[in-house]
Amino acid sequence: MKLVADANVLISAVLGGRAALVLNHPTIEEVVTTSATFGEVQEYATVLARSRRLSPDALLLAAIALPVSIVEREVYAHNLVRANKLIGNRDPDDIDVLALTLQLRIPLWSNDNDFEQCGVEWYTTAELPKHLGISGRK
Repeated sequence: MKLVADANVLISAVLGGRAALVLNHPTIEEVVTTSATFGEVQEYATVLARSRRLSPDALLLAAIALPVSIVEREVYAHNLVRANKLIGNRDPDDIDVLALTLQLRIPLWSNDNDFEQCGVEWYTTAELPKHLGISGRK
């Protein structure tokens, strides 16, 4: 399975949440995201590190080490207008990741309910383990 990942699931993976189980599951062939989305991950990792009294450098290194490929904006640029129409009023930060999802026609992985009405295949971190047959807790 291939997935486009939103910032919130990548941040969860960096912090060792259930998203890390999904990223490392053998049926996950590839996880991609945008530069803008990865920038959000880096920004929030630093903020979370400070609030949790963790090393910002350690969390940034964990973010960089995630098994996620960054897709350049040129690849999905012609879907930006459509993505803006679908989600721009609710969450402008999600336009790029939705445009990438529309371009690649693979499921979107996000815990953000704003994608519910966008007409794309969308999974939350709570749904993906069940879909992949992952059991147990983390």
